[in-house]
Amino acid sequence: MADKSPIEWTDATWNPIVGCSIATAGCTHCYAMKMAARIEAMGGAPHYAGTTKKVNGNAIWTGRLALAPERILTQPLRWKEPRRIFVDSMGDLFHEDVPDEWIDKTFAVMAVTPHHTYQPLTKRADRARRYLSDPATKRRIYDIASSLVIERQIEVVLIAPGTDERQAPFGPRVYLDQWPLPNVWLGVSSERQQEADERVPELLATPAAIRFVSAEPLLGPINFGALQASIPTNAWLTWLDGLDWIIVGGESGPNARPMHPAWARSIRDQCQAAGVPFFFKQWGEHRPLTRAEHNQACGATLIGNDPYDREAHVLRVGKKVAGRLLDGAEHNGMPEMNEVPAL
Repeated sequence: MADKSPIEWTDATWNPIVGCSIATAGCTHCYAMKMAARIEAMGGAPHYAGTTKKVNGNAIWTGRLALAPERILTQPLRWKEPRRIFVDSMGDLFHEDVPDEWIDKTFAVMAVTPHHTYQPLTKRADRARRYLSDPATKRRIYDIASSLVIERQIEVVLIAPGTDERQAPFGPRVYLDQWPLPNVWLGVSSERQQEADERVPELLATPAAIRFVSAEPLLGPINFGALQASIPTNAWLTWLDGLDWIIVGGESGPNARPMHPAWARSIRDQCQAAGVPFFFKQWGEHRPLTRAEHNQACGATLIGNDPYDREAHVLRVGKKVAGRLLDGAEHNGMPEMNEVPAL
């Protein structure tokens, strides 16, 4: 948990649930596994115990999950200024082994802090859809939320269905019949086309105020332009009709796999054509070659098998040096945050 996050598309991180298990190729070099092992070794957060193990010298998720202590679970209540908050950077809120009760508590905190914007990101899009589409989910969350407001004297106004809002006191409103939560942006990770084919249609079938995709680490091309799965997606003709934001980033770390520049450019161009905000987070460890470097031996890495593909040659320079300029420009597209005053 961090009040100030170095992740470019958020302001803070909040980890009500920790621990995970490897799902697909994008998990192989997950930074959270290393971080969880480090936190456990430091000994200051007992709930991290047993969430990772060492395999060939590397920290790997064990599949053990833990609900954070109350002080962490309720941390956003003490953040008075509005923030964008990445939910569960050290796990997956919708992991198949996370009890509904834990997710309920997490969403209840989000419900009673309407001044924040929450960004849960999952690889378990099917679980997210089932959970958020269940009519019983809203009732459970608002029951917990109402108790939180009363017990902790949170300065929000609960508006029950049928209430004459004009008679309610002044203050930020929490509407007890509002669903989905307006301050929750729901995202799925999709590193290649096959993961996008599995997860994006599930996301589009899920109730959410904002739907986004994080294509990081981007390990292959993704076409967002056509529906490629059978799950109903309302009247949308393409995925981009139902998406509100796409993030792209290359992999970082010692064993980072390079991102082909054409993959990032393609998604940028798809977003621009559809009017979807596009955020280019980073190149990762590798950057494209300059024109001069194309004409000299410089230790470049070839992506794929075509040595005549000039764009497929990238140079490992480290994340900081590689930067986050795509064709000379930063791309910081993002949906608008809710205008709710600080508590």
